[in-house]
Amino acid sequence: MVMETTGCGTAIVTPFKADGRVDQNALYALVNWQIDSGIDFLMVCGTTGEAATLDEEEWLDVVRMVVEVAAGRVPVWAGCTHNATRTLLRRAEKLARIRGLDAVLSATPYYNRPTQEGLFRHFEALAAQVAPMPVALYNVPGRTAVNLEPETVLRLVEAAANIEAIKEASGRLTQISALVHSLPQRVRIFVGDDNLALAAIGAGAHGVASVASNLIPTEMTRLVRAALRGDWDAAREIDRKYSRLFEANFWETNPGPVKTILSLMGRCSATVRLPLVEPMKSTQVKLERLAGELGLLRDAPLPEGDMRMF
Repeated sequence: MVMETTGCGTAIVTPFKADGRVDQNALYALVNWQIDSGIDFLMVCGTTGEAATLDEEEWLDVVRMVVEVAAGRVPVWAGCTHNATRTLLRRAEKLARIRGLDAVLSATPYYNRPTQEGLFRHFEALAAQVAPMPVALYNVPGRTAVNLEPETVLRLVEAAANIEAIKEASGRLTQISALVHSLPQRVRIFVGDDNLALAAIGAGAHGVASVASNLIPTEMTRLVRAALRGDWDAAREIDRKYSRLFEANFWETNPGPVKTILSLMGRCSATVRLPLVEPMKSTQVKLERLAGELGLLRDAPLPEGDMRMF
């Protein structure tokens, strides 16, 4: 159950081959590496997973693959977002049939800019469609142009018992604090910004939905667990070491920088799907330099065919 989940969850990338097809072998390897590194849970087909450019069958196949490889070792949440509620419900119904999936993660509808009442009805319908499967709300106004207000979140969790978590990626610590203060204890709150991990956990969040853990799963898990147990010296030491990486992951649109570093690490190609493009050459050079300084390129495993960019 989501309500039992705490810690660091990886918002995992979807690796592509050079021709744009999903790289199943790389995905299998990434999932196993994440789990072997101690990550607490996985989020598949979210923003970092480029869900917006996956067609429906690809999306379902990627979710099935991750659930299959995870094999119950860690919880798996699957992204399911659409700006048409009717389409969302149709897709969510298919998603809920995947045996072994632990939760549906759904972001606020993009482009439409619904009111708070519209958001309430949208998510209430989703929760009813997939019940009793847990639902995790996903607030990311920088991507969707609408903010899910804490008052609306409270209405939703009171209206639907299977809404059990929220990924709060507004970047607003005050909003995270408002959620901590208002939501019942059964609801898990995960900050969606790595650079706010310590502050959010200090305010009462239950963990982090991490982009950086695609690259440093062991270290991000240690950071989050240290903060959760109140070992702030240890948590701050890790945060200080990797703070530049947290920023670098957004030097250009996510997941471009993350995939570039994963390519340098030999774990998947840097390929992203249009309308996203790989980072500019100058950004690639900066990312390679930073990854080297942080020791991310040492003993990097290379799959068949060297996928390094330089």
